Amino acid sequence: MPESIRDRFLELAGGPEARIVIIPTAHQVADGPGVEAVLEPWKEKGVASVTLFHTRSRDAANDAEFVRPLSEATGVWFGGGRQNWLTEAYLGTEVERQLKALLARGGVIGGTSAGAAVMTRVMIARGRTKADVAQGFDFLPGAVVDQHFLKRNRLGRLLSVLTDHPDLIGLGIDERTALVVNVRSHLVNVIGDSYVVACVPGPEGHPARLEILKPGDEASLVRLKEVDDPSLAIAHSLELESL
Repeated sequence: MPESIRDRFLELAGGPEARIVIIPTAHQVADGPGVEAVLEPWKEKGVASVTLFHTRSRDAANDAEFVRPLSEATGVWFGGGRQNWLTEAYLGTEVERQLKALLARGGVIGGTSAGAAVMTRVMIARGRTKADVAQGFDFLPGAVVDQHFLKRNRLGRLLSVLTDHPDLIGLGIDERTALVVNVRSHLVNVIGDSYVVACVPGPEGHPARLEILKPGDEASLVRLKEVDDPSLAIAHSLELESL
């Protein structure tokens, strides 16, 4: 992960005063003796605190004392692995409620790979050309996220989800790239080394529209979903204002 992404996340979480919680539950490393190593890249940034948070027990995920670090956090980061391991442990628990409370008070939630997939209600769980979907956390309403997007050629997979969910906008995030979303203003900003592809379902009988966002681009999710010309199937290389 480029340091620019980590730095931006920590800036949004409060900079030197950030209280970060790292959740490695998506990966089997979370159950091993070396799990503390996942904290090191974050501790090196010199923030106020970095805390490891992991369980596979839903009873623990509903325990007030266990969940306390989330109520004190300014930022939470989900590591990569298997997204269903995250939802199996935390969906519908006090952990999920505290994560949504974190966003409501102005905190930030981020994640890589599986940690990105869980951000939306309709979650891509698996599948190569056609996705199997499950329920995610719905931190980002109105969208569905796919990851490793260009590297693994996942356009067809994302479009298959939009066929069944035409009310959503698809956000395909490539490797070494992040999409920063303001859930209040619905503005998005791309940082990192590659591109984000926004896939907008077309009107009935028309193909999806693709908007390719490069690093530095800013766009509105509301504006992206507007269709000015239904015959337009692909738009690319947008010249948008940068932050």
